[in-house]
Order: sequence, then C-alpha cells, then structure tokens
Amino acid sequence: MKKIVAVICGLVVCLSMASAKKKSSGKFVLGLDDSFPPLGFRDKNNEIVGYDIDLAREVASRLGLELVCQPIDWSTKEMELNTGKIDCIWNGLTLTEERKRAMACSEPYLANAQVVVVRNNGEIKSLSDLKGKKIGVQAGSSAQEAIDGAPDFKKSLKEIVEFKENVTALNDLEFGNLDGVVMDLVVAGYSITQGKKPLVILDETLAPEEYGIAFSRKNKSLRDKVQKTLLEMQADGTVAKISTKWFGSDISTIGK
Repeated sequence: MKKIVAVICGLVVCLSMASAKKKSSGKFVLGLDDSFPPLGFRDKNNEIVGYDIDLAREVASRLGLELVCQPIDWSTKEMELNTGKIDCIWNGLTLTEERKRAMACSEPYLANAQVVVVRNNGEIKSLSDLKGKKIGVQAGSSAQEAIDGAPDFKKSLKEIVEFKENVTALNDLEFGNLDGVVMDLVVAGYSITQGKKPLVILDETLAPEEYGIAFSRKNKSLRDKVQKTLLEMQADGTVAKISTKWFGSDISTIGK
C-alpha cells in the first residue's frame, strides 16, 4: 500500500511540475495567416515579418515573453484560439460585434476598409461595373462578411470564388481568371505597390472597419496586459516608429 501511495504521489508531483512548466513556458503564441502582407507574411528568407509582428514582438519583449508566430487556417481561427493552441489572433482581424461577443478583443489599433481590387485596364471603374462578373475572396475573412452584408452587390455578381489566401486570389486576378478581388484596403495597397502589380483599388468601399486583437474569453488578463503595453508603446513613440517603417507614416489608432 505504501508503494502504491508513493507511486500516486510521484505521479501527482510530476503532473504538477508539468503543469507549472507549461504555465511558466514564457511563450506568447500568436496565430496568423502568414500570407497577409504587410501585417504578417513570409519574407524572401521565409521568415515571418510584418507590422503586426513587429508590434507583437515588442509587446512580448516588454512582458518578458518569447513571441511564437503560429500560422493557422484563417477559416478555423476561433477554434485554434478556444482550444488553447494559440494565445491570440493578431493579424488584421476585423472587429465585429459577433467576434466581440465570442472572444475577448482589444481596442482597435488600425483603421481599414473592405475594397475591390481590379485590373488597371480601365474596364471596371465602380462596383456597378462588376455586375455579371466573377470575383475572388478569402474564405472565412471579413471580406466575405462584407459581401454578405451587401446583398444587392452580391446578387449582381456572376460568381464568387473562395481562396485560402489573398495572394493566390490576386494572382488569378492578374492572370485574368477573375474580374475582381474583395479584400482589406491596407493589404491591397501594400500588395499592389510592393509587387508592382497592374491592379488598382476601386474608390467605392464595401465596408469601413477596424483591426483588433482577439484572445480567449478565459484569458482577459492577457488581453488587458497587451492593451496596456500597446498604450505605453504609443505614448513613448514606439508605435509611430513601427508604423512609419511599414506605411511611411503613423496610421495607428491606438488610444485615439
């Protein structure tokens, strides 16, 4: 009996140590779509970089944590968060009332809008010109939600093709397989400029929006720590420096 008790006690100690080790792992696991420039993407060396990554790395450093960038399937991002595989979703996540109810979201840190990208041949100049046309959209994205939120526009389209990421959709548009791509303004502008693509963004927007960071509702304390750190970074000029690096000016909305 004493041996059995000793074994049980040993197991309890081991489990406790494992649990403590997990809690003190010192890692901040960020879930992202790693093909979403300029917020989070892979550079020529296959390293994950971007505006959101720079912000998160500085936040993690100030909190004494190691940033771990974990690529995920964007269409299952909420599940990845709720199962504890990631600590947050930080990669151009549009704040919606539904997401605010389902997750513990930060305050907005960047303004954005859902827009339509078309070829620059001048054939399509407005949303109405897309009647009977085929457009692409990233599955599970706020762009898809923006289309659903504009029923007249959606009904006018011939076909909506879903893609895993925007990069492939833009390539198909450039090759003539699509007539337009609905996506985030911030990402569209960067992709067109950096890739020198023969594409333009229509002036009409489908929906204005704001980006935020999502955490599990069970982990509001981490959300609050990150939010507090971002405000400190905004106050000391760190956010402005990072924003200028990626966008040429400070376009952050933190604390504004």
